[in-house]
Formats: sequence, C-alpha cells, structure tokens
Amino acid sequence: MKDNVSITGTAHSDRIHDSASKHVTGAADYTDDIALPEGTLHAYLGVSDVAHATLLGIDYTEVLATSGVIGVLTADDVPGVNDLSPTGLNDEPVFPTDLIQFHGQPLFAVIAKTRDIARRAAEKAKISYDGLPHALDPIQAQQAGYPHVTAPLKLERGDVDRAMESASNRIKGRITVGGQDHMYLEGHIALAIPGEDDDIVVHSSTQHPSEAQHMVAQVLGVPSNAVVVNLRRMGGGFGGKESQMNLFCAVAAMAAKKWNRAVKIRPDRDQDMTATGKRHDFVIYYDVSFDAAGRIEAVSGSFAARCGFSADLSGPVTDRALFHADNAYFYPNVRLESHPMKTNTVSNTAFRGFGGPQGVVAAERIIEEIAYATGQDPLDVRKANFYGGAGRDLTPYHQKVEDSILERLVGELENTSDYRQRRKEIMAYNETSPVLKKGIALTPVKFGISFTATWYNQAGALVHVYNDGSIHLNHGGTEMGQGLNTKVAQIVAEAFQVDFERIKITKTTTEKVPNTSATAASSGTDLNGMAALNAVEQI
Repeated sequence: MKDNVSITGTAHSDRIHDSASKHVTGAADYTDDIALPEGTLHAYLGVSDVAHATLLGIDYTEVLATSGVIGVLTADDVPGVNDLSPTGLNDEPVFPTDLIQFHGQPLFAVIAKTRDIARRAAEKAKISYDGLPHALDPIQAQQAGYPHVTAPLKLERGDVDRAMESASNRIKGRITVGGQDHMYLEGHIALAIPGEDDDIVVHSSTQHPSEAQHMVAQVLGVPSNAVVVNLRRMGGGFGGKESQMNLFCAVAAMAAKKWNRAVKIRPDRDQDMTATGKRHDFVIYYDVSFDAAGRIEAVSGSFAARCGFSADLSGPVTDRALFHADNAYFYPNVRLESHPMKTNTVSNTAFRGFGGPQGVVAAERIIEEIAYATGQDPLDVRKANFYGGAGRDLTPYHQKVEDSILERLVGELENTSDYRQRRKEIMAYNETSPVLKKGIALTPVKFGISFTATWYNQAGALVHVYNDGSIHLNHGGTEMGQGLNTKVAQIVAEAFQVDFERIKITKTTTEKVPNTSATAASSGTDLNGMAALNAVEQI
C-alpha cells in the first residue's frame, strides 16, 4: 500500500473506497444478497416476440396451470396509473393494453414460488396479435413519417446559408454513431416487502431512489409517503439505472401488495438487455465550410436519434448532443437540429456522457475531414479552431466561454508528449507496413456537467451526532462504485475536524432524505457533498 494511502487518519488524505475490501472479498451486500422474508414470491416478465402489433389478447391457461405459479400480473392489475414515464408524458405503460411497440416489450409478469418456475411459466402464454409495419432506426422512422417522441431542439447563430453559399471549401457527410448496452456487473433487481395500510418498502439497485418511489406510488395509487426505496450500493449504473429500474420496482410492488407477500424480481441477463434501454445511436448529417487554412466558417448539422417507443430521457439526451456538437471549437455561423425519433425498439435512456459523446464524435469527424482535405495534421486544424479571444468565445447555445486555457493546455501536452516526433515516426512506420497501421491523436474535450433541467441540481443530507461522539451520515446520492460515500464522508469529517472513522455511512433511503435527484451528470459529489457540508455547518 502506498505511504499516502491510509485506512485511518485525517479526512483529507487519499483514502481507499469505503467498501473496497468488501468488494474484493465478496462481503459487500447488494440487493440480491438481502435475506428473503419467509414466503417470498418471485416474479418474471413475459415479453413480446414481435416489434409492432395490435395486441388482441393473451391466453394464460397453461401459465396458471403450472405447479408453483401463484398468479399473473397484467395491465388490469395496475391499481393506480399505468405509466412509468420519467417525464410525465404518459407514454410508457407498465404493461400495454392494446399495442405492442417493440420486440422484448414486457406484456405481463408471472408470480411463482421460485424464480425458475416463474421464468419457465412465462414462456407458456399464448399471445394473439395482428402485425403492423415497424421502423427500427431513425432514418426508417423519418421515411415512414414517425413522430418525434419529444420536442426537437434547434441551436442557431449567425447566417449559415450565406456563409455556405460563399464558401471556398465545403464538405458534406454522414456519420452513424452506434449505441451500447450498459452491461453492469449487477443487473436490474427489486425486492418489495408489503407493510400495513398502503405501506411498502422496496429494495432496488437504482440511481434514482426518489423517482422509483414516486413511480411506485403512482402505479399503486398511493401517496409517496407510503413508499420507501432503499439502496446500499449498486454493482454499476452508468445511467442505465436512472429510469429503467422503475419497471422492476413497480412490478415487485404491485405483486407484493396484491398477494401480501414479499416479491423479488431479477431478470436473466438476456431479458435485462432486451427489456431495458441503451445508449442512443445517432445518424448525423453535417455540412461544413472552411477556408484554405482549415478554419471553420459555418457548420450545419442534423442529429437523428433512435429513441425507441417512448420518450424516457431522450429529450435531454438529444439536447445535450447538440450542446457538445461544437466540442472545443468555435463555429462562426452554426445551425444544429435534433430529431429524437420514435422507433419500434426498446426506449433508449441515459448512458455515461448522456448524448455528449455523440455530439463530440460529430465535431471531431468534421475536424478530421478538414485535415484530410487540406493535407494538415489534425492537431493543427484543431488548434486553429479552438475557442479563445474576443469574437471567438460564443457557443451555439449562446454561452460565453471564459477563462479559456485550452490553447496553453494543449500546447503543453503537445510538447511533453513529444507529439510531433512520435507522429513523424508513426508516418514512417505506416509507409513500410502494408497491413498493420499505427495512429496518434491529441484531442480536446469540452464537457458540461450537472443537469440541463436546472431544478435537478439540488441534493439533501441528514447528519446525526450521537452522545458518544459518533456521527451518522445519510445523503441522497447513490453509490455505484465511484466512491461517492467515501468522498462525502471525507467532507463531513473535515468539516467537523474529526477522524474519518467516526463517520458511519448508511444506505440511501427515501425515508431519510426525500425528493432527491438522480446520481448522474457528473454532479453526485458536488451536490451531495455540499448538502452534507451545509448540514454540518448548521449543527
């Protein structure tokens, strides 16, 4: 262990993750490790095997005849509102009533004495439907006249058309940016335990306990104060557990209240991947004009995204793609448009970067195209187009770039990395190597943190000091391996001027800190750390 890494000592020293030893020894408890109450039932989803169809009916005769099956949950069993939309658009049912909108869409849930029984029984349902035409990518959706799932965005500054008409050099192109699955080590999971009256407690691997709480309350038709959502840690999140966990929490909670038994749902990895959203894939059309030196004069871009059957978080994701479509470069004249397209696919969702990487890829593609066209090193084209100086400091979204140090920063990296010599050597190697090729790039990134919906940039914390001097810390953030709990505890220890070991970090729970934002947008430590600091200062 390094000398400056200590398990005990001052709060501000480098520290290991509070659960590091538990992670590597297998002692860390996740939702799947919770000891189940006597009589716990298990749920499993029955899903569609077509992309788009009118749902005529489902025959559950063989399902219900299976030994060990307790019952089936359908849309008719939703006691409250049959909607899980995080944006309130009422476009994401727990279970559909008349329309199948993507292959793998959950249509019902089987409740049984064991998970294996529920899983096998779900395959026995006879689903009747009339097939409908489908569109699986954003271009197909546009050609078929599909709507936007949420309002598109347009960013514009200057006179793009005039700049394009007078351009001495102009390049038009198209780039397809693929999606990704989150592939966390721990998949989706929820355990619901019913209480008296309307009460229910849900243990879930979620980045957004407050939203899960509100969604469960909405589906059950009860007030939020009747629902408690708990989480100690996640085995990875990356955005995939920001809104997608709502389905599993709702299904477990509905079943738990209907049969007055604890209910657990944990899909297999294949169903986890088919029933939940991914990173948005984009088809981007760009048109750029530039001078002989490679300096950009105008950019026009169209960003069509595969959003899936419902809006989910596609609005802010596609907005953020436009916010990053300039990356670190000044566009004197610019017009960027998003097209969040409805498609007959699973509803895509938050993913690390939240649209930012897709926008940056477009900007860098433009830079590389200009470098190729002008015969320059791409780094020289990048440097020629950096933000900086009067008249070159306004983004497409009309924010002024202040205190820009990018030119100096990249200059230092260029020198300390010996970029020019290494590039020269790589070019020489590639000349003599017909198959294997090498490459090198020095690429900047401008990335905005925090939520674009500004009211989400808030957090809460609860701090207790006990009469033996020990301190209890709870905050609204969620721990998914990034060390959030350790960092917030360091802030509390430093503010109290006590040893770190006095701080007891407890699970995230809506019972203690309500109405929190998701742990996302690179803001978890800033928001929750400041909330905890504020609590300490009040004490």
